[in-house]
Amino acid sequence: MPTVKVWGRGQLTIPASIRKELHLQEETTLTIVKVGDVLVLTPRVLVGDTVAKKAARAMKKAGLQLQDLFADLDRQRDRYHRERDGG
Repeated sequence: MPTVKVWGRGQLTIPASIRKELHLQEETTLTIVKVGDVLVLTPRVLVGDTVAKKAARAMKKAGLQLQDLFADLDRQRDRYHRERDGG
């Protein structure tokens, strides 16, 4: 298993064999996720991250906060139950 060393400013070098296998080139952007004591690097942007960032931008643009979304979710849930239960 290859190992890497973290350099002065937190930089590390991915072994050439892995870079070649994953077609990583200079300036390739990687997503890093901390899972417990493990770091996971992926050359693709994770879908969840993309969705979360888009949602955060839309919320900011609309002037909404997380509490607003939860309140609306509660209203939608109540409406669903009333319609489902015929009340």
